[in-house]
Formats: sequence, C-alpha cells, structure tokens
Amino acid sequence: MESGDRYGVAGYGSGGDGTVPPPPSHAPSVGPPPGASSRAAAAALLNLTGLGLGYALLGRWGRPAVCWAATAVLLWVALPADPDGVPAGVLVGYLLVLLLAAVDGGRIARRSAVGGAWRPGLAVGLGVVLLAVPAGGAVVYGSARDEARERMLLDRLEAGDERVATASGQPFEAAKGEYGKALDVYRALGEDHPGSRAAKLVPDRLKAYYDAVSAPYAKKRHCEAVAPLTYLRTLPDSVDKKVLGELAAWPDTPLAESLYACGVSRLGGAGSSNGGSGGGDGGAELGQLLRTFPESASARRVAPAIGERIKDQITALKGAEPCTATEALRGLGATASRLPDDGVKKLRADADEGVVDGVYACGVDQFEDGKFGAARTTLTDFARTYKSDGRVRQARNIAIAAEIADDRPAAGKRLPPSKRPGGARMELVISNDAPNTVEVLYTGPVTGTVTLRACAGCERYSASEGPRRACKAGGRNYPKARLQLPAGEYHFLYKHGTGATARVDSYSSGTRIQPGYTYTSCTYVIERSPFGLDLPLLPDPVQPVVSPWGAGSSR
Repeated sequence: MESGDRYGVAGYGSGGDGTVPPPPSHAPSVGPPPGASSRAAAAALLNLTGLGLGYALLGRWGRPAVCWAATAVLLWVALPADPDGVPAGVLVGYLLVLLLAAVDGGRIARRSAVGGAWRPGLAVGLGVVLLAVPAGGAVVYGSARDEARERMLLDRLEAGDERVATASGQPFEAAKGEYGKALDVYRALGEDHPGSRAAKLVPDRLKAYYDAVSAPYAKKRHCEAVAPLTYLRTLPDSVDKKVLGELAAWPDTPLAESLYACGVSRLGGAGSSNGGSGGGDGGAELGQLLRTFPESASARRVAPAIGERIKDQITALKGAEPCTATEALRGLGATASRLPDDGVKKLRADADEGVVDGVYACGVDQFEDGKFGAARTTLTDFARTYKSDGRVRQARNIAIAAEIADDRPAAGKRLPPSKRPGGARMELVISNDAPNTVEVLYTGPVTGTVTLRACAGCERYSASEGPRRACKAGGRNYPKARLQLPAGEYHFLYKHGTGATARVDSYSSGTRIQPGYTYTSCTYVIERSPFGLDLPLLPDPVQPVVSPWGAGSSR
C-alpha cells in the first residue's frame, strides 16, 4: 500500500471532514401513501356505478364480479319495464351492495399504493361522469315504467268499453251488472289516476256510457227508459262529480219527460204503448214525476193531460164501446185521486160523473148486444148505487127485460119503452095455485114485476090433472095479482120462490094482449115424472113445470 492512500467509512450525511452525525432519537412514523384520499374517493365513486370499476383500478379482479352479478340480477328483474316497477326488496338489496362496494373500494384504495401512472383527480372525475349512467338508466327506466302503466290503464279502459258494448245489446235489467262493472273501471281511472292518458279519455267514454244506458229514451221508448235513467241519476252518489262533469245533472230532464210520457200512455189502465211491458194505470210514473220533479215542465202537463183524457172517454161513452170507456174513466178517477197534487185530485169528480153515465150506457149496450146476464147485473147495480138518478126506473125495466130475455131471447129484441104508452088498458089476472111464492116478471109495451104469495092448502098436481084442476077449487081464495096492460106483445117469466124445491123450475112464456078483452092466468106446480112421462105437451121448447097461459077471455 502506498503511503499516499487513505481509507474511510461511508455514512449517511457524512461531512466533508469525514465526521458521522449522530443517529435519530426515534423511529420514523408509518402513514398512508401520498394521494390516498383522492384514490379512495375515486374507487368509491367508480364502484357506485355498479360496474366494479373501482376494484378494477385497484387490480382486485375477483371483487368486481360481485358488482356485475348484482347489476345483472337487477336488470333481469327490472326489464322489460313493468307498471309496478322493481320490487322494493330487490332495489334496496342492490343499493346496499353498491354502498358496501363503494366503502370497501375506498378502504382498499386508502391502504394500498397503486402501481402505474394514473391520476386520482382524473379518476374522481371519471367516477362522477360514470354515475350518470345508472342515474340516466333510472330515469329511462322510470319513463318506460310510466309508459307500461299508461298501457295498462288504456287496456283497462278498453275492457270497460267492451263491457258497455256488450251490455248495450241487452235489456237494462239484464245488463245492469255489466254497466256497473264498466262504471267501476271509469271511476277508478278518473279518481285514482287523474293525470293518466286513460283518465283524459274517461269523459268521452262516460258520454258514450250515458248514451248506451239511455238508448231507450233516444228511441222514445219512455216506459223502458225510466229504469236506466233513474239509475243514471243516482251515479253522482258514487262517482265524483268532477269526473262526471255536466253528465251529473243530465238525466233529470229526460227522466221527467219519460215519466210523463209513460204515465200518460198508461192512463185508464190501457197498458203501455211506449216501450214498456204494459200494465199499471200510469199512477206510479206520474206520482214519481210529481214527487221528484214538481217544478218541471213535464209535471205541469200532468193535470191537463188527465183532464183531456177524461173528456175523451166521456165522449167515447156514446160510441161502440161504452163499457170500455167506463172502465177507463174509473181508472182515471182512481189515478187522479192518488197523485200528490191537489189540482190533479180535483179531476176525480169529473171522472166519477162520467162513470155514472157510463154504467148506464154500458148496461144498455150489453142488452143490445144480447149479453143479457151482464146487462141485468150492470143495470141492477146502477139502480142500487145511483138511487137519485132520473134513469133508475128505466134501468130497472131493462134489467127485468134482460132477466126474461136470458131465458126467452125474444124478450130482448128491443129495449123496453122509456115512456108508458097511452090508450086503453086490458086487465090480466094472475092466480097462484102453488104452495110457494111466485114472482112474475113481464115486459112488452110496459115492464114490471108482481109477487104472488103462497097458496095455503094448495098442492102439486100430476101432469094429467093440472090443467083440469088448477085454480078451480070452489071456495078457495087463490092469491091474485091484477095487471092493467096496454095492448101488445108480452113476455113473462115465472120464478118460484119460498117453498119451492130444486125440482121446480122457472118458466117463461109469451102472449099478445088485444084490446077489448080481459085475461086470466093460473100458475101451479106439477110433480115431475121420474121417467119423464105424463108431462103436458107445451108449445115452448123448454120443459116447463108450471102452466102456460090459461088463455081465458071474456067480454
């Protein structure tokens, strides 16, 4: 070694003079690598995108798969967009996964140095930009979900329209259920989804709905229209008036018109010619009109309509069907008396007055038509009911003639004269040789009845001895009736009353009364042969059990 060479010890911070500084008093502290906060923020933001990019930046390739799987599950559940959206549980679970991934990515980034030359600030900006992807996706999905909801509501609207179309081809009572279901659809759309496209179409659909339900009114089938219009009038009780709009009050006028037209068409019990099933006398519809719409124009027409109908039926009493007109007048009077309007009630008196004339005209018409039994009943009731009427006597006479004609049709060829004829009168003496009372009815130029009391001690005769012995017993005081009759053709009916048995029949006969004579007649009872033998031969076709006229005459 040469003498000019030197040896030294290399040291930290050695001075130029070769001296060594003293060691530090304590070990240096350990901290995060420089830029750790920026890196943590960038990793968290990138993981919040749902793509696991924060883990990819940190080189942790196993962890992004969790984010990818969660995102895939969300997309599988959410697409295609459903009106109800993503189930809340799935959405909450997905957000929880993203939040955990962001926290985990930030934690790893703070504790790890990242290789490569990448800038944390740029990564943070990229994360912010990429967050717009799920945010935009959420907006697009929300729009798709809203459109799906709109399509669903439009489908509901169409289903309601189909129900209306189906119901419109059926009678209202049968279709009422379908109409109710369609209304539920429209009501739900208008009240629960007021901003939807379907809700904006509801007013037009409700107009079509009202048109379908009220179709009978449009066709002027007013009786048929009453029920559906009444139904429409109740809808504001269950549907928001804001949804119904002007339709809420629309049924009032058509319903009032229908009640009036239907009620008037049924006045007098004539049934319905206005689209209903018939029946009734109009009182139900007109009563509903006067109670529900008392101030309406239709209500003011009720009294004039009934009054005019009464006048028409009074005129019809002089026509070919007075009995029908009388029944119509009875119905009109009864209807008027039941209606809740004093002006209408007063019309009952006009109808009742017409009924009096109608009953008499009906009985006369029945007699002239050969309906003798009905005529007798009608005119007998007239005489009993209207005792102060000037036609009572003639009504009784026609009833007597009808009773005779019921057994002897020739007596019904003409009505009994309403006035007694003048001229001479002939006496007819009728004696009773029967052990029971006898009522004798007669009609001809004059009409009337007489009653002969039972003959005390008189007996029944055999068929052979009756003509020889009847009314000829010396010293016996036979009950008698004396009639003063004008000349003419007469018909008689003998009716055996108290004391007669079921085997004694009434008997009718006829004769002509001529001027200048007196006449006698004897009535008696013969025993009926059990074999139909020993009966006298009589000119009348009915087998009598009393004698015919004992045609005695003298000057």
